[in-house]
Amino acid sequence: MERVTGIKSVDFKIKALGHGVVNWNGPTKLKGEHPLKPYENHTMPKLRGYTNSFENEYDEGTTQKGNSFKVPRLKEAADIDFKKTPLYISQNCIRHHLFKEQSFDLHFAGEKNLEKVLASITGLIRGYVVPASQCKRTSCLLIEDFIDQLGNGNFEQFGKAGERDSSSFFSKTTFGDTEYTSYGSISIEQMQFISLDKKFDRASMIIKEGQGEQVALTVQSFIKSLDPARDPKATFHSNYVRHGTIFEEGECGILLNEEAIHTLVEHTLSRIANLSIRQAKGYMYVDEIIVDYNDSHKMMRIKRDESEIIPEPQSNYAQYFYAK
Repeated sequence: MERVTGIKSVDFKIKALGHGVVNWNGPTKLKGEHPLKPYENHTMPKLRGYTNSFENEYDEGTTQKGNSFKVPRLKEAADIDFKKTPLYISQNCIRHHLFKEQSFDLHFAGEKNLEKVLASITGLIRGYVVPASQCKRTSCLLIEDFIDQLGNGNFEQFGKAGERDSSSFFSKTTFGDTEYTSYGSISIEQMQFISLDKKFDRASMIIKEGQGEQVALTVQSFIKSLDPARDPKATFHSNYVRHGTIFEEGECGILLNEEAIHTLVEHTLSRIANLSIRQAKGYMYVDEIIVDYNDSHKMMRIKRDESEIIPEPQSNYAQYFYAK
């Protein structure tokens, strides 16, 4: 069996800088004056691995009416180790801001206009699902949560103007300067082939007889618009087969050539390198990105040994499909 060779993924390491919290987790119950009356006016950011109660520890007692109770023992706001449970920005938040201009377009997507969706950053990189038609495109982009390395968290008490009652005071766990580390990967296999066939339940859109070539041309024109200096090709065929299959049973779809793949890879890396988020009285921006054009079987080797990485493409991208 012929082995697939070439660049199988483009992996990357991200360093981002910022200040404050951009991704809040919301109100969190903490230890109050009584186990049955927790303090509920505290807002927490997203902390990796944090829970608001102690494991296998409980508060027990009897209510004024004589009923017994046993509830998990809640933590206080100060019971946080920011090194063990660091601040993070979820990958969902990152993806939202990475493709912010097209965040709400899928609300209007349907079978009749999926060609526009497919020939876009959402269709080619972010991925989508249209529940009404079961059409979908798996994202070629994997990106991890952004994890803070500094741990500059602190407790802040606030007060509201007006008449004083139990809701007049509230508190937050806030942060000063932040420095995030994250990793990600672009799958060449998922990027290079666009299925237009329901056979394997992964059709990006349902096409009519003779429509495949037109869809391919639309996709090709969009990729060309990202970098007019390159010569991308998107080719339709009625039977693209994955290397290594037994029966050579394939799908109709579109295959992107070397130039098209490289254009999309470079555009994706450019979006990540220029990512910035400003919300919730905090901000974050990407300061540095290290890239590995990975032609080995070691997925995300950049996480384990940066000395092995290849920062510039030195071979062609792997070819996973062929026309039969």
